[in-house]
Amino acid sequence: MTRIEFHFNAPERLQYACRLLRKACAQNLRIGVIGSPASLRQLDVALWTFSAVDFVPHSTAADGPDIQDASPILLSDDPAVCVGRQVLVNLGDEVPAGFEGFDRLIEIVAVDDHGRMTARQRWKHYTAQGYDLLQHDLSKLATS
Repeated sequence: MTRIEFHFNAPERLQYACRLLRKACAQNLRIGVIGSPASLRQLDVALWTFSAVDFVPHSTAADGPDIQDASPILLSDDPAVCVGRQVLVNLGDEVPAGFEGFDRLIEIVAVDDHGRMTARQRWKHYTAQGYDLLQHDLSKLATS
């Protein structure tokens, strides 16, 4: 069964996603990231610029299959493009189609009202399906 984690209270959602992806990449995981085309474009730029010393290799759905296969991280607005990867990171508002085909699903939730409301809807969907959800309150990490 897919392990589902909610990472709540991300003040800088894209910066948090960059750090999370850098960590997952260092663990040799293959990750798909889904979201709106606009948020994925912003994440693409952020992955190139968030650190002066780290390179986080990634590709987009617009890249050729050989580049996608060589990249540990794939950004796409279609979860079906990410099939075969171990981890799916959701930056979108909806429950990703086919999420149950991944070992792990990570929901990154910002601090804004819209992000919280849509996350609650996804939370309810997953629990209604019988998933045990893990939650990580990022605001508590910042104060520790």
